[in-house]
Amino acid sequence: MKKTALIAIALVLLAFSPLLAQDPANDEYIKAMTSNDIAQRVKLLKEWLNKYGSTSHQYENFANATICTAQYTGKTAADAIQYGEKSLSIGGLDDSTKAQVLVTLSSVYLQQDPSKARKYANQLIQTATTAKGKKEQEGRAQIWNQLIGAGHFIQAEAYKKENNPKSALDAYLKSYNILKSKEVATSIAQMGKSLYEKKDYANAEKAFQVAVPVLGDFGSITLYAKTLHRAGKKTEALKYYKQSYEKRKTGEVAYNIGLLMAPQAQNNATVAQEAIQYLLDASFLSQANSERAMKIAEGLYFHHNPGYNRKVQEIQAKMPDLEALTEEYNDKFGEKDEEDLTSAEKSEMDSLLALIDIEQKAIEKLQAAQQAELGKFTQMVEQTKQRLGVK
Repeated sequence: MKKTALIAIALVLLAFSPLLAQDPANDEYIKAMTSNDIAQRVKLLKEWLNKYGSTSHQYENFANATICTAQYTGKTAADAIQYGEKSLSIGGLDDSTKAQVLVTLSSVYLQQDPSKARKYANQLIQTATTAKGKKEQEGRAQIWNQLIGAGHFIQAEAYKKENNPKSALDAYLKSYNILKSKEVATSIAQMGKSLYEKKDYANAEKAFQVAVPVLGDFGSITLYAKTLHRAGKKTEALKYYKQSYEKRKTGEVAYNIGLLMAPQAQNNATVAQEAIQYLLDASFLSQANSERAMKIAEGLYFHHNPGYNRKVQEIQAKMPDLEALTEEYNDKFGEKDEEDLTSAEKSEMDSLLALIDIEQKAIEKLQAAQQAELGKFTQMVEQTKQRLGVK
């Protein structure tokens, strides 16, 4: 039978009650219990129960409990359930033995009947809580706390099998608050993922609030950022997207960072510079968002570098003058040979050509300045490609 590490730990925290003797049944019971071979011990206890089990012997409950909790080759779930439930029905077990039986039963039923697993896990929590409060157990508070945490963990696993992620999360969180275990934090992160996929962002956020500081892995941080993003908590989402990007540079994360920074970047050149860089990264790392990321990056860059736009406007303003002069020249001299022109016409033609040349050079100068501005952005693009190793 499979058990989690937490359940296995719970089993070794406990010990059975002392042995008594001085009658044949007691002698045979002690012989069975003191066998060094666990399988032999179980065999002798089963024989003992066949012989004395119907006599209401004082050790019948402990014999059943021992068979339930013993770990030996060939043990079946049916054995654990049969002998464990029998020991509980007889009653009279000390707290430690009862808790060990409850750990075993709840973990076995976890594979067969999650509702019964939850039932026995709840009994484990109640038993451990009561025992912890007893005066004679003052020095064992930590052990009982471990068992309470294990009980909540088993409940969470059972809820998970029943496809009840919210209840599972609540139980996992109770377990983690006691155990502070990375194993439990991992289960909480998995539950957060499930809740995120169900669009239960409020509970997914609760999960990642606990799991992310413990695990600190790319997957958990990224899902936490996405959860906050979907929940409309953009400032917090941006923080965790950036942490995610530090772990692993992916196009989706870079794109989301750029999108979240874009509104503030409109009025803040420093923020714009950072946002542009993330968007350029996204344009090369995210096939799905490449084109849009580049367009947003260009828009932010030229928004904060108005010289380029001014040059475009100035070129557009000059074009009608150039077109008008060219049209006038073509109308007057386009169909004529120079040797047919009068001196006055030649003078007028030269004047028009001079004006056209002036306008063309002015436009060429503006275009050169425009290209210089564009070249700065192009240089940023090339630097991004080199940094990311993109060819």
